[in-house]
Amino acid sequence: LSTLSRSAPLRSAIAAVPRVATAPRRTFASEAKAASGGSSSTYLIAAAAVAAGGAYYFYTQQEESAVVEGKQLFNPIFYTEVYSAIASLLDANDYDDGSYGPVLVRLAWHAAGTYDIETKTGGSNGATMRFAPEAAHGGNAGLAVARDLLAPLKEKFPEISYADLWSLAGVVAIQEMGGPTIKWRPGRTDATIEKCTPDGRLPDASQTQDHLRKIFYRQGFNDQEIVALSGAHALGRCHTDRSGFEGPWTFAPTTFSNDYFKKLLEEKWVDRKWSGPKQVMERA
Repeated sequence: LSTLSRSAPLRSAIAAVPRVATAPRRTFASEAKAASGGSSSTYLIAAAAVAAGGAYYFYTQQEESAVVEGKQLFNPIFYTEVYSAIASLLDANDYDDGSYGPVLVRLAWHAAGTYDIETKTGGSNGATMRFAPEAAHGGNAGLAVARDLLAPLKEKFPEISYADLWSLAGVVAIQEMGGPTIKWRPGRTDATIEKCTPDGRLPDASQTQDHLRKIFYRQGFNDQEIVALSGAHALGRCHTDRSGFEGPWTFAPTTFSNDYFKKLLEEKWVDRKWSGPKQVMERA
């Protein structure tokens, strides 16, 4: 395990380099760091650490069954190169709000969010969304964009598993969009099609809080952590061809922030009048 660092404008990393408190510098580490500030800061870091890494959390939950292949390949320079290659793909003026970052976070989370704490199935380890049964689940609509974006990097860096590549992509995306340092380590392996999870393990935005609790309790989360994870919706937007809903949650959907919670609490909300599913919008 090591600490990797990114300094702008060059994307580079060296083992055991401490985080430097400058805006352009991004670091991802194997050790958890104490959250500073109030509850909103805690929520953001929790959302990042779990959503991006389904990464570390889901890996450690499955550690007994995970086979760590190619330990000799855990070379910080290698993972730095992968990090840099992912980061170079983020900016895209012709995609959504100008960044693939949010959809990479969604890929990492949806790969992780199938985990079942009782059966120890699903989760980031396995990357079973590579296969049609799981890729076709309603909750994964639109994620082919992210998988296809990363596919050339798997060819360029064949030593890394898809499972590690997807979770690292979530880490890169959050950090490059201004989020916190996230603990991450490699070692996830790719499973076969037989390990695909059943449909219904991911949240359905049209359902009630009872549904959300069922989904997240199955993964081992409590109510506070459900709220924390919801903060990741500060990133990205809804698409009618995916969830059926439309629009971003914040005015800066490519910046990691606390704006999702601020808008939720500070705005006045009314039902949107449109032909789509029930959706609310801020009162004009």
